[in-house]
Amino acid sequence: MEDALTETLLEAQRNELTEHHIYARLARSVKDPHNRQVLEGISQDELRHYETWKRITGRDVRPKVLKIWWFYIVGRLLGFTFAVKLMEAGEGAASENYGGLTDLPEAEQIVREEDEHEDELIQMLDEERLKYTGAIVIGLNDALVELTGALAGFTLAFGRPRVVAMAGIITGISASLSMAGSEYLATKSEGGELSPGRAAFYTGMAYSLTVALLIAPYLLFSSVYVCLGLMVTAALAVIAVFNFYMAVAKDMNFTRAFLEMATISLGIAALTFGIGALVRRFLRVDV
Repeated sequence: MEDALTETLLEAQRNELTEHHIYARLARSVKDPHNRQVLEGISQDELRHYETWKRITGRDVRPKVLKIWWFYIVGRLLGFTFAVKLMEAGEGAASENYGGLTDLPEAEQIVREEDEHEDELIQMLDEERLKYTGAIVIGLNDALVELTGALAGFTLAFGRPRVVAMAGIITGISASLSMAGSEYLATKSEGGELSPGRAAFYTGMAYSLTVALLIAPYLLFSSVYVCLGLMVTAALAVIAVFNFYMAVAKDMNFTRAFLEMATISLGIAALTFGIGALVRRFLRVDV
């Protein structure tokens, strides 16, 4: 067997063993019986693929321990759906590599089974945090749109970071409580399967965490314009991270969603920055 082909097969073998351990660990962390059963089934498929490559290479390999722990931690923190979707993206790349092994009939079967995994995983989207995505979106969107605009206006109107932070904290706390209450009443009136209390919690938490990130620069730096720039950067980072998560977990278009949210948030921030300048000029208020 040629050295290049051997290395390709050994890498495929190592990936299958690694993914076997990742799916097994994720399965043990999932409470839902159906989701656990599917993950365990995929774990066994990966182990069978590993054994197939092992029979061909005649060699044993070790799994990638850091990759196992990385995906396990991601699954615990961000949900198993997000973790397995990232795994599927990796398996898609692996399938392309297997497709290049045209001389090996085993590769065709493995590629087919890898494709079937994706269809099974799509049916697993029954995770609580994804059920309440709408509530999280409301909290994030409102915090980004309202507070970036408010902080931009306060920045030029007040001109002092601590004063801007004080006004932002008061505005943010009030708005987060208001949004949580509104989401509770809206979810309750819909009468669906979602819990009004949990929907309110997710909305309020998403709003509050976003508020904390946006206000932080005004508590850490003395230049109001540095604070404004860092606040805008933080807003873009929140938008990027959230839309990446949604793009992976729910197969959304990242670029389109990111540009839409960023345009709305920063557009309103620019508008209210101008309003702050006008207010300060015509009312002649110095804080």
